[in-house]
Amino acid sequence: MPNEKSVPKIIIIKNGPYLVSGNVPITKQTIVEDKDGLAVKWEEEGGYPKLAQYALCSCGHTSNSPYCDGTHQKISFDGTETASKGDFLDKAEKIEGPDLILTDAQKLCALARFCHRKEGGVWDLTEESYNPEYRASAIQGTWDCPAGRLIAWNKRTGKSIEPKYEPSIGIIEDPPKKVSGPIWVRGGIPIESSDGSPYAVRNQVTLCRCGQSRNKPFCDATHVPKGFQASKPST
Repeated sequence: MPNEKSVPKIIIIKNGPYLVSGNVPITKQTIVEDKDGLAVKWEEEGGYPKLAQYALCSCGHTSNSPYCDGTHQKISFDGTETASKGDFLDKAEKIEGPDLILTDAQKLCALARFCHRKEGGVWDLTEESYNPEYRASAIQGTWDCPAGRLIAWNKRTGKSIEPKYEPSIGIIEDPPKKVSGPIWVRGGIPIESSDGSPYAVRNQVTLCRCGQSRNKPFCDATHVPKGFQASKPST
């Protein structure tokens, strides 16, 4: 049996940091836009030390980003968790196309903006997924969604089409919007609430690190300035 300390896990400390254990590697993940202002790729950069255990800031005021430096205690940070611990798919919108099904749990949106493609939004591309180019673009858009808001499903088999991630963490930076983004948790790492109960395990999810989310511990895009929209276009 593997040593419990070697199994990836995140524990949320009440009104404090995210305690990460299990030798989970960290990289910086930067959003890159093209000349038209579309998010087109992730740029990965290492540089963080390999640690068996570490604490990541959740209040947004650390002077040692992305790690906790204890500032949450000085500012009396309120990290009250308000997010549901149930299956996020229960309330997700479902969009059906000829070859794909798209589930959209909009409350999880972190405004990474990869859902808007040069071919169109992933919602429209799903509805036109008989076109191989549109199908591929729709799937890529869901893969690049760090919050796991959008998931593509094979309509014939009913199975999700998701990237294969090893347990890892990405610290998101968003230079085009001049903000730092959330903590990108990948590879189905279990997340335990400060009350000891588990959140639903997901392939990818984003944890708030600005301290302002109204859906703690998850990011709700509060860090992004108002005026940038990545929800489904109105019809």
